[in-house]
Amino acid sequence: MTSQPETVGTPMIRTDFSDPAGWETLRTAVETPNEDDFLAHVHLVDDQAYRDMTAEQLLPLIGPHSLFIVADRRAISRFGQPLLCIYRDGRRTEQLRVIARELWSIENNISLGNMDWDEFTRAADEDGVFRGF
Repeated sequence: MTSQPETVGTPMIRTDFSDPAGWETLRTAVETPNEDDFLAHVHLVDDQAYRDMTAEQLLPLIGPHSLFIVADRRAISRFGQPLLCIYRDGRRTEQLRVIARELWSIENNISLGNMDWDEFTRAADEDGVFRGF
């Protein structure tokens, strides 16, 4: 059994290890501030212990975090790098994809309580991916 990752900030857990170059591209996109200097405050968890884990398998390992991010095969290999965001508030657990360059918007606003999760899900495209407002 894998234990809870030690994190400061919102955990972003890598579960796909098939494309090292894709992972580096994704990391760069997440760690680079946008044009207004906004940046997602994430703690990258790059540990083979999480290889191929699903969101459902990760849930019990995340502890008290209401938001965590999964860098799975889809996030690493597809255009826009659509990361999987998992949100839980005690009553519900929901998922939403967000392109890497817009992760800051969800992470900052949910972590600070500036916006509700539903505002992001309503702004997602038909394919369930949030690409910004």
